[in-house]
Amino acid sequence: MAMSASEIEALIKVALPDARVTIEDLAGDGDHYAASVVSESFRGISRVRQHQIVYAALSGRMGGELHALALQTSAPE
Repeated sequence: MAMSASEIEALIKVALPDARVTIEDLAGDGDHYAASVVSESFRGISRVRQHQIVYAALSGRMGGELHALALQTSAPE
């Protein structure tokens, strides 16, 4: 079962309420997405940790409902 872009965004926003989230369906199949997540919560932490936070927000859906997510994260400029 595939996930919608709005479902992905909602899960991320629960974990990071201040985040600006942009989701793009790369293949039109509901399985391959690109996400940009900008949050003050990311300030001063490594890119790896930022990605871990986003993946944790997806509550284990990676590899199941969500096959691939190209992720870009940052703190606001």
